[in-house]
Amino acid sequence: MDLVSPQSNPNNFLSPILGSNLVANTVTVTPTSSTAAPPASTTPSRYENQKRRDWNTFCQYLRNHRPPLSLSMCSGAHVLEFLRYLDQFGKTKVHNQTCPFFGLPNPPAPCPCPLRQAWGSLDALIGRLRAAYEEHGGRPEGNPFGARAVRIFLREVRDFQAKARGVSYEKKRKRPKQNAAPPPPAQPLAPPLPPPSLADATAASK
Repeated sequence: MDLVSPQSNPNNFLSPILGSNLVANTVTVTPTSSTAAPPASTTPSRYENQKRRDWNTFCQYLRNHRPPLSLSMCSGAHVLEFLRYLDQFGKTKVHNQTCPFFGLPNPPAPCPCPLRQAWGSLDALIGRLRAAYEEHGGRPEGNPFGARAVRIFLREVRDFQAKARGVSYEKKRKRPKQNAAPPPPAQPLAPPLPPPSLADATAASK
C-alpha cells in the first residue's frame, strides 16, 4: 500500500482543537462509488423549435416593415400582410380559374400558374404563432393571430385551394366501431335419464 505524506496529501488540515500544537490531523476522504449524475438536459421538441423559428421570422418581418412595427401595434391586418408576403416562398401550385387544369389533382402538363403557400402550412403556422404570442406576454383577448379576419382568410384559402387543386381538406370521419355479434346461445344439454325403477331391476335379475 502506498503511503501519502502529510505534505502531499491535499486532505490534511490543521485541527482547530489542537490550537498552537500545530499537529496535523490526517483525514482520509474516501470517494463514494455513486456520484450524482448531472441532470439530463431537456431537448426541445420539433414543434418548439419550429415555433421559435416562426416567431423570429415574424419579429424580423415587423422590424423590416415600413414604418417598423412593434408587437403591441400588430393587428390582424398586419398578420394578413405577413401571410401574403410568405406566398412568394410557396411551393404549392394553385391553378387560376382560367387555367385548363383548374380542379385537376394531377395536371398532365406544366402551366404558368403561381406557387403559393399551402393552406395546411398556413393553418399550422398561425397556430404556432398564436401560442408564441401568448408565451411572450401577449394577452389572449388581444392576440392578432386569433383575429376574425385571419380565420376568414384561412377559410377562403382552404376553399379556393381545394377547388383549384381538386383536393378535399375535409377531415375524414371515423366510422363507429361495429359491436361484435353476440355469441349464439348455448345448446341445452340432454335431460338426464331417469333412474331405473325397482320393477325393472327385478325383471333384469331374472
